Amino acid sequence: MNERVQQLLNQMNVLEDELRTALSEQQSTMFFQIKGKRVEFEQSIKATHRKLKINFFRWLVTDRPQNLITGPIIYSMIVPLLVTDLFVSFYQFTCFPIYGIKKVKRADYIIFDRQHLSYLNFIEKFHCTYCAYGTGMVAYISEIIARTEQYFCPIKHARKVLSTHARYSRFLDFGDAENYEAKLEEYRRALSPDRIDKK
Repeated sequence: MNERVQQLLNQMNVLEDELRTALSEQQSTMFFQIKGKRVEFEQSIKATHRKLKINFFRWLVTDRPQNLITGPIIYSMIVPLLVTDLFVSFYQFTCFPIYGIKKVKRADYIIFDRQHLSYLNFIEKFHCTYCAYGTGMVAYISEIIARTEQYFCPIKHARKVLSTHARYSRFLDFGDAENYEAKLEEYRRALSPDRIDKK
């Protein structure tokens, strides 16, 4: 990897850290605290949220009809999501210890906290739970696959890829064959539980 690319990657890491800090500071102005797995709002905010909540029957009448019509199709996707989740998790729990790769923690990716929002009715909370599971599970699987790719083939593609995982930018350039086996071993060692880093 050339020096300019390395410099840009380091700058990106610094900016991502700054963004996470800024988002965290913004959340602290929203008058809530995280206590274990619970999110607690100030009483005045809770009262405001309850006033803004649309009851189920009014929501049913005012919600877009296409959302209700397509609901069974959307929720039928839970079957392939669960099956994929099961198989990928099984793969990780059986193979990662053999490869010496640190396991991915699902709690870092699949987060259920929107049920603490009092302005959502029970159907909206159900939607949020489904979406949190789906998007979180896809991110969880993406990280498992990214670690697998780093272990077996940490090489960039020749063609431009529209969207990549966080590890991809540090992979070897396409066609960079010099000392490939030694570099591959270093990529593998970087995945061990005592060394792993998301970047």
